[in-house]
Amino acid sequence: MSNQRIDLRSDTVTRPTAAMRKAMAEAEVGDDVLGDDPTILELERLTAEILGKPAALFVPSGTMANQLAIRCHTQHGDEILLEAQSHVNWYEAGAPAALSGVNCRTIQGVRGLFTAEQVRAELRPANIHHAPTRLLILENTHNRGGGSIWPLDQMQQVCAVAHDAGIATHLDGARLWNASIASGISEADYVKHFDSVSVCFSKGLGAPVGSALAGSVEFIQRARRFRKQFGGGMRQSGIIAAGALYALKHHRLRLADDHLLARQLATGLSKLNHLIIKPETVQTNMVYFDVLTMTAAEMAARLQQQDILMLPTASHTLRAVTSLEVDAEKINRTIDVIRQIVG
Repeated sequence: MSNQRIDLRSDTVTRPTAAMRKAMAEAEVGDDVLGDDPTILELERLTAEILGKPAALFVPSGTMANQLAIRCHTQHGDEILLEAQSHVNWYEAGAPAALSGVNCRTIQGVRGLFTAEQVRAELRPANIHHAPTRLLILENTHNRGGGSIWPLDQMQQVCAVAHDAGIATHLDGARLWNASIASGISEADYVKHFDSVSVCFSKGLGAPVGSALAGSVEFIQRARRFRKQFGGGMRQSGIIAAGALYALKHHRLRLADDHLLARQLATGLSKLNHLIIKPETVQTNMVYFDVLTMTAAEMAARLQQQDILMLPTASHTLRAVTSLEVDAEKINRTIDVIRQIVG
């Protein structure tokens, strides 16, 4: 990748730093499937400690972490409740049906967030005609909601309705680290009302590979079996876990820099003609904006000609995500190029 390229497609494009590469090269390893890779054991211990959960499991991806949670909480023929624009419903290739045999029933949120009343309205009495509702999934921060952060009290109210109805709760916390840094609320406080939580190391934290699933000891033991069944047992994987461990120890606080850059971009774009953007909605590292004079695909192609990469997410909507791959100078250049394109 060119050093001049400005890659705003996602925070997944982050590349390991020199210090992270060194940690990976020097990692002590064992056989994780046999349970004796010391680097993975340390990563799982630290992740569980930060999240305030008894145990954690290292997995290759956030999709696998979420799908393991669904598989552990449900049986074939069950139903899960989740927000219509959520990652599990939108970006995980139909995995709930394919891997766990469950039906997805969606709730229409506002910027990815919904209320306890909306959950209560979806509850149905036991009836042989209905799939039993076993699991409620929330996403924090919410990707397609613009990197939006759940208010803590709203999350607690939603979880309380679910638990009162005997429904388990799972948090897709792929970008929970961003929510915590932006809000000042600890990760443990965010997840204490959830039965399980997934977190990602390869987005803003900058590790090349990996996510984790956390919950009770019994839950993680069950998830470990399904991880093997799904093909996620990775032998001497302490080499990649070392990157995640380094990121967890050294890159969490720097996420605040990404948030500042996102606000810089949003503020700059808000001053341009022919764009629609609300800077006040930018809470973390994601900036969504609409272009009025061309399609999003056309805008992305014009930007790519200038070595700037963004992803169209709708016919006239683009998403830009800040990460450790960009700095203030690159954000200023991006604003200047878009100014030239839209006039």
